[in-house]
Parts: sequence; C-alpha cells; structure tokens
Amino acid sequence: MATPKAVFAHHIVGNTAAYGAADWEKDINLAKAAGIDAFALNIAAKTDYTDAQLENAYRAAESSGFKLFLSFDYVAQGPFSSSAVITLLQRYANSPAQLKVNNASFVSTFEGMDNSDDWRTIRASVPIYFLPDWTSKGPEVFRQSKLDVVDGAFSWDAWPKGAADKTDESDKLWKAALGSKAYMMPVSPWFYVNMPGYNKNWVWRGDDMWHERWQQVLEVQPDFVEIITWNDYGESHYIGPLTHASGIPQGSHKYVDKMPHDHWLDILPYYVAAYKSGTAPAVQTDKAQVWYRLSPAAGSNGGTVGNAPWEPSMDANDVVQDKVFFTALVKEPSTVTVQIGDNAADTFQVASSGLFHSSVPFKGRTGKVTLTILRDGEAVVPAVTGAAILASPPNGMTNYNAWVGGSG
Repeated sequence: MATPKAVFAHHIVGNTAAYGAADWEKDINLAKAAGIDAFALNIAAKTDYTDAQLENAYRAAESSGFKLFLSFDYVAQGPFSSSAVITLLQRYANSPAQLKVNNASFVSTFEGMDNSDDWRTIRASVPIYFLPDWTSKGPEVFRQSKLDVVDGAFSWDAWPKGAADKTDESDKLWKAALGSKAYMMPVSPWFYVNMPGYNKNWVWRGDDMWHERWQQVLEVQPDFVEIITWNDYGESHYIGPLTHASGIPQGSHKYVDKMPHDHWLDILPYYVAAYKSGTAPAVQTDKAQVWYRLSPAAGSNGGTVGNAPWEPSMDANDVVQDKVFFTALVKEPSTVTVQIGDNAADTFQVASSGLFHSSVPFKGRTGKVTLTILRDGEAVVPAVTGAAILASPPNGMTNYNAWVGGSG
C-alpha cells in the first residue's frame, strides 16, 4: 500500500543498458536515504534490454524494501499494445516491490493520450491504480474526456516559460480539474538539452527551482510528488549519480561529463519530511548545497534557444541568470558565506533554525566557489568547494547545465 503523500523519482530504464544488480542496489539505497519512496520506471516499447533491467530492478528493490512502478513511455518508441502492458503489469503484480494502492498496481505513463481507451481493456485484465501523464492536452481537456479512465493524473509541466520562475499555477489547475481524484505533482531542478541528432536544443530556467518547487509542494499539497528525474542526463534534470558513461545519451557528453548533480539529494530528506508532515521538521544535521553554471551566459549559445520548439522562442541567455544558488540547512542561527575565487565573500545571517536559500550574482567574478556555514566563528560543516567559474567557456560554447556540490 502507498501511504498518502509519497515521493517518487522518474528513472529512465533506457539509460541503464550497462547496469548490473549492484547498480540498481546503489540507486535504490541512495534514493531511500534521500526520502524517496519509489522509482517510476520509464520504459519504451521496443528496447531490447528492458526485460532484463526490470528483473534487476525488481529483485534489488525486493531485497531492499523499496517500491517500484511502471511508467509506459508512449513517445520514445511509439505506443504499447494493450497486451504488452497487461503482460508486464501481471508479471510484477505480486512482487513485494510493486507499489500498490488499495491492492491495485500503481502505474503511470509518459503521454499516450491517443491510446487512452486501451486502458479500459487493461483495467479489466489487471487491477491498477492509474495516474497517467497526458499533460500535452491540458487539464481542461483531460477533465472533460478522460476522468472515467483514470484514478488521477501526473503533470509533466515542471518548468517555466521564458525569463521567469516556475509557479504553481498549472498544479492548481490540474488539481481543480481532477476534483476528488489524485494529483501527482512534478518537481524538477533543471532543464537543458543540446542533442541536434534528436532535434532538441533548448533551455528552460532552473536557477532557484529545486528549492522553490518544494515550497510550492507545501502550498499545493498534492497526493504524490514525482521528481523529474533520477537519470535523464540528456535533459540535465538528473539528481542521481553519473553511473555509467554509456548511459549518457550520444551528443550530451559535452555538457554532462564532470557535471555532478547528486548533491541535490543532500537536503531532499528535509523537503520530503516537511511535505509529508505538513510542517517544518526539526533540523538534526547542518547541511549546505550549491549549484551554478561554470561560465556567464554571454558566450556563444551553440544554437540553444530559450523555450521549447512549440513555445515562443527567445534568446537563451535571457532565460538564465548568472548566479550561484545555494541552500543551507542549519540547526541554530548561523552565518553563511559564499566566495567566488579570491574575491570578497558574500555574507548572510541566518536568524533561526531551518532552511535558508539565496543566491549571489557572478558580477564578473571568477574562480572556485566556496560555501561555508559558520557558528561562533567556527565552520559547522566542511566547506563546500566547487568547480571554478570561468570568464568564458573553454570551447567557446556556453554550457547551460549546472554543477552541483554539497556537504553531504
């Protein structure tokens, strides 16, 4: 049984060809430690190693007390047949690792609304708790035509448009459209893709979003939260480790290599606990995390535009902000400092226990970034020393991906 207010992470099985059982165990242990309750296993219709990796994932989850559910991707390689969906759902229905609600297997999709009637047949064959992502049609079309097929919905509308921060407006529209049915809210830290082979080359603003979206989760109070994603390296919104080079899609190494994101997990348990309890939990351990791009956005954009192809296009360099973003989780009043290179540090006074989030602009400063938390003049966690900000990108092309560091 899934309890109310569960948190999941979207895991792209298509990026796990080189995974062994130990890799799944590592991912699961990291996710559990970060407060994640289950992986949504994104699978495509025709990938030849899907079956083997699902077996690895379910076996690892069963031995770890972790949960999984299937997310059928109707875009990557076309739609699934109803019989293929039924076969997979029945295969894992009795696994101790299968996430269930009311004894029905939790299941989702990435798009596939044109095949929505298939799910009547599927539901008649296997008990399911169905929350698809049919975001492309919008909440009102969903409300008017599809509520009888589903138990709720998952929105993929996780990023803002243009030079603006993401708001919770779309989440509230989805909740209103769903009425008493469940809403699964998306939370994502970032988005940048530059893979011409897939005709994808755009950026959406990330910046403060990893912190701000969790504050919006507290406001919206969805039934479930799904993090986009654990390991979609090509779109730069991974929060898991860079496990195998072969899992990084062709064409994206140039902006993913040496750009870790897994320190975004450091403070996640606090966000998850606040969401589930409805109130800020007591801080047990001081922590710090920091993220930023490695050069100003004024360099060549490599053809990258702001916004997706179906949205009004704008200059990518107008979408992003040249800032160092950071979050400190402190047990007691503290001083937080952020220093770029040998320049004077920016200093912030944190008046009380809890979360403190802010940013400092580059302002032409270059060098390694150092984040410290001080109390009574003494560091309370090891200083976080991050990759150097350069005056311009080494190859002349701006990398819009983020470098992420933390105290652990």
